Order: sequence, then C-alpha cells, then structure tokens
Amino acid sequence: MVKKEMIAMLLAGGQGSRLGVLTSKVAKPAVSFGGKYRIIDFPLSNCINSGVDTVGVLTQYQPLRLNTHIGIGIPWDLDRNIGGVTVLPPYEKSANSEWYTGTANAIYQNLDYMESFNPEYVLILSGDHIYKMDYEVMLDFHKEKGADVTIAVMPVPMEEAKRFGIMITDDNRKITDFEEKPENPRSNLASMGIYIFNWKTLKEALLVNADQPGLDFGKHVIPYCHQKGESLYAYEFNGYWKDVGTLNSYWQANMELIDIVPEFNLYEEYWKIYTRSEILPPQYIADSTLVERSILGEGTEVYGEVYNSVIGCGVTIGKGSVVRDSIIMNNTVIKEGCELNKAIIAENVRIGSHVRLGVGDEAENETDPHIYNSGIVTIGEKSVLPDGVTVGKNSCIFGVTTLDDFQDKSLASGKTLIKAGDEK
Repeated sequence: MVKKEMIAMLLAGGQGSRLGVLTSKVAKPAVSFGGKYRIIDFPLSNCINSGVDTVGVLTQYQPLRLNTHIGIGIPWDLDRNIGGVTVLPPYEKSANSEWYTGTANAIYQNLDYMESFNPEYVLILSGDHIYKMDYEVMLDFHKEKGADVTIAVMPVPMEEAKRFGIMITDDNRKITDFEEKPENPRSNLASMGIYIFNWKTLKEALLVNADQPGLDFGKHVIPYCHQKGESLYAYEFNGYWKDVGTLNSYWQANMELIDIVPEFNLYEEYWKIYTRSEILPPQYIADSTLVERSILGEGTEVYGEVYNSVIGCGVTIGKGSVVRDSIIMNNTVIKEGCELNKAIIAENVRIGSHVRLGVGDEAENETDPHIYNSGIVTIGEKSVLPDGVTVGKNSCIFGVTTLDDFQDKSLASGKTLIKAGDEK
C-alpha cells in the first residue's frame, strides 16, 4: 500500500454568489486573477512549493472550466503515477446519489480516496483565497505540539472579529474554546479554513457525524473533536491572505498586485505561482500607446491607453480607448474610442466602439446592492455591448445586448441588465 505522510484535500466547489455575474457560469476558484492566473492556482502552487504532492480537488458547481484548467496537473508538477492531482466531483453511488452538502460532507464522501494513500496527516484547504503559505511549517508546528488538529488562524482587527470563526487559546496556542461570528469576541484569532488533521482523528470524526445534515468543519467536526478532548492547536499566520469573495475585495486584491511595492508579489523566484498557460504570442503595444502601472497578459494587444489596470491574456484594446482602474479578463475585445473606469470585465466579452463605462454619480444597485457596489461596473462573460452606449456605476450587464436594451443609449448608475436566458 502506498503511504504518504500528508495529502491535501482542496475544496473547490463554491459558487461564489457574492461575485455576481462573474460566477454565473464558472466556479469561484476558476475565476481569473492577476492577468494570467485563476484563483485556484494559489493554493495549488502552495501545495507544490510546500512539498505536498498529492492533492484531491473537490469540485461541484460549474466544474468544467476548473477540470479543464487542472487537467492532469502538469503545470504544478502534479502529473504523477502515485499521488499527483485528482479531480473529485460528486458521483453516483449505488444506494443514493448526493451532492456535497457541506465542507466536511465533501471530504466524507471521499474517504476511500484518502484511505488509498494511508496518510498520517490530511491538510484541508479551500480553493478561493489568495495567499502564499508553507504548509510544511504548519505541519512541523502540528507535530511539535503533538496536536490532533491544527487550525490556521490569522490575527484580525478586534472590530472585525465578529465576522469570523474565532479561536480562543492559552499561552501555548492550545485552543480552549471557539466561537462562530461572536457578537463580543474574546480573541482576534480568526480561522482561515485551513486545517491539518491526524488521519485517524479526521476519519473517526467524519464517520461519527456522517448523518449530520450539511456536515461542516466549523459547525460539526471541530466542535466534535473539541468535546471529545482531542488536542486542538492554533497556528498563527501573519502573511498576506485575501478572501476574494466580494467584487470589491476581488477588485482590491487585483489592484494590490500593481502597487509599486506589492504586498503580494507574483514575481518571487523562490515561491512561484504555477498555472496552465495557453501558447500565446507576446504582448504587443503600439506606438500611440500609454501603459502605466499595469499587468498585461500574454497575447494582449494595446492600441489605446491603460492606467492602473490588470489585463488578462489575448485582450485587444482599440485605438483611442482609455482603461483606468479596471480588470479585463482573457480574450475580451474593446473597440476604439472607449472609456472604462473601475470596471470588472469577464472573459470573452465584446465591447463596441465609443462605449463609456463607470461614468456619472453613484447610485445604489436596484437588484443586488450587497453585490454591485463600490462604484464598480461588472460585465459578465461572453456579453456584448453595442457601439456608443454609456453605463453608470454600481451597474451590471450580462448577455448579448443591443441598442434596444438601452434607453437613450445609456444604462443609469445602479441598474442591472441581464438578458433572459443568460443568467442560467
């Protein structure tokens, strides 16, 4: 029997509903990030950089692009005969076919996969955070403390602590208590959703709690281990960590990549971020062009001006177009004479000539103010915008639109335009 010291289980089934139309047709971990990457590249690269060579990726919602992206794991050096990367979608069993109903239920449904490696330790990760972390250092801490479960925690400002699962520890970092989103937090150590379990501890906790509806680590597995008297420890992480779960945090995390001294550096030699790259020609920047403080992906052609923006691969920006503070994903075409301010534009979008995005005063979004805010214009993938239209802030467009969809060639701030049949 193969024996692995530690295997990783990467939860990548999330819909990411707070990203609005960006995740209508694609799972959150497969959303583009930083010009040429996808969000899932970061935890996968962390695994390889930490010497973890066996990773199960649990997919569920809209998995096609994720599955294609991961393939057999070649970019992460995870194409191995023993171990490597395995995509684990929910599958039909003879007794009953069920979707993954909670984070721990997804792991429970893959007990056989984990058993086949007979690991000593299992690392549980989520596929939708941007960070660099050496899991080997966390494992050393786990062993040194003789822990049954180690939970990665991050100090957060006390006033923000009520948004997280909070761990209360003694001086030795042993967890004495924990609270889920407490009104009056007793500590500022927030759980990052990264766990190392001793295999036998995890297996027993999953089997005993298997029938809990929506079996979840924070709600069921961790409390069960705690009540049973297992030793739980908090491993403090002080590096860069970003949950890109909202459009604003996603926009900010991309913008931080282009800071003069970026807090999160994509260019470090010793901690590479691996991804599946298409074979694309180099970027082309025409002579009439101005590009300042921006990232441009391969195969992108710029004939206009780009300021403070993150541009994906295979993008075309037409002559006279000005792009500011925006994120433009792969294979999008922006024709000539456009003006884009603080826009997030998904993949394969076609924007006609003389289109203006993000102009005028802000107004609250009429359908989903909790999603579309912060002055951002969001355009869903494969959308088409006709020539000459003007679009306000906090707005959202998804689908193939024509001039008939715009009143007086404009969409006011705070409006949502989703063509029927495109949101599914």
